[in-house]
Amino acid sequence: MAELWGGETTKAVENFKISGERVPAAVIHWLGRIKAAAARTNAELGLLDDDLAERIAAAADEVAEGRRDDQFPIDVFQTGSGTSSNMNANEVIAALAGEGVHPNDHVNMGQSSNDVFPSAVHLAALSEATEKLLPALDRLAASLSAKAEEFADLVKAGRTHLMDAVPVTLGQEFGGYAAQIRLGRDRVSDALPRVAQVPLGGTAVGTGLNTHPDFAAGVRARLSEATRLPVEPPADPFEAQANRDALVELSGALKVVAVSLTKIAHDLALMGSGPRTGLREISLPELQKGSSIMPGKVNPVIPEVVLQVAAQVIGNDAAITVAGMQGQFELNVRVPLIARNILQSIQLLSNAATALAEKCVDGIEPNREVLQHNAESTPAIVTALNPYIGYDRATEIVKEAQESGRTIREVALEKGVDEETLDRALDLQAMARGVKPTPAG
Repeated sequence: MAELWGGETTKAVENFKISGERVPAAVIHWLGRIKAAAARTNAELGLLDDDLAERIAAAADEVAEGRRDDQFPIDVFQTGSGTSSNMNANEVIAALAGEGVHPNDHVNMGQSSNDVFPSAVHLAALSEATEKLLPALDRLAASLSAKAEEFADLVKAGRTHLMDAVPVTLGQEFGGYAAQIRLGRDRVSDALPRVAQVPLGGTAVGTGLNTHPDFAAGVRARLSEATRLPVEPPADPFEAQANRDALVELSGALKVVAVSLTKIAHDLALMGSGPRTGLREISLPELQKGSSIMPGKVNPVIPEVVLQVAAQVIGNDAAITVAGMQGQFELNVRVPLIARNILQSIQLLSNAATALAEKCVDGIEPNREVLQHNAESTPAIVTALNPYIGYDRATEIVKEAQESGRTIREVALEKGVDEETLDRALDLQAMARGVKPTPAG
């Protein structure tokens, strides 16, 4: 690989031998987009020679398109402002642009690492969340909703505290999962307008020193036109320079999605447990062998992947939260860490949501006999007898049913409850839909 970078990049490579993990490619690509838009804007403002500007922009376009990813070797754990990566971009673009192009005077004109690098991180998160995560969550919500409709009439035992509760339908449970995902999608979407507000134009501390007053607006307009993303000015330039609160907010929304996925994945694994000694209320798709020693064993591999992803996203959020607190006065100086974690979280959640929909939820089949048996067997159905015989008498019936192993119906008949009352009260479909029993007469 022919090295296009210069001395500042070389120093950073030597100084930051930390993780072996580079700055996320999406951030590098957005640095390229910003540098290209900056060069063309500076030419339009009469600050750069047209030929020079176009050579810079063409070189930056190569970076934006991912054609020069091998020229960005710096570790993601680097100086907290991202200065090293900004200089890396300046040096590579200057080398590609050719004779007479200076990394600082020309490529970096009107910019500082302190406003450019955070802007690239914000826009990378905005684009990845918009183009990958939101569609993936929509796909998962649609898959869960389809199952909710398919399972609408399948009554099963409800459970609270992992103990038997009054009946619900399998469709109601899947409808709840779908709503969780839709609400998580809305939370992510609600955070994005603030992520779209970038500090570009603030230069070193937010004052805009050494940049044309029309520079930032021109760059934002070009970026929006090229990407169809809403690249917005900051609500306040000093807030935007000093804090990464919008990314902390977005990470919080990602954490909520991870929490929702944890609940759903646990439920699916539990309902699919067995095949003989578990709940076995549903069958998950068989994707691969579950054991190297136990023939025929099948594991809930996709829910297990989702649970691991969720744990990582929650951990990433903790690091982002701490990083968001740090930096003093005019600049947050933990931006590379925030970039690394938030973009990883977006990627992991996007892929996990897609896999959960396509490789698990779409292929779930109900075990109708088990569902019906469990619904009829749960002692909690005695709750529906309360309006007819009272709580205390119902308690006596359920205790005897549990001790004897007989059904609620059998014990209730023995205790003098007539069949008509039992038929009316113990309608499992009505119970699952919350229909209030009405005593005769």
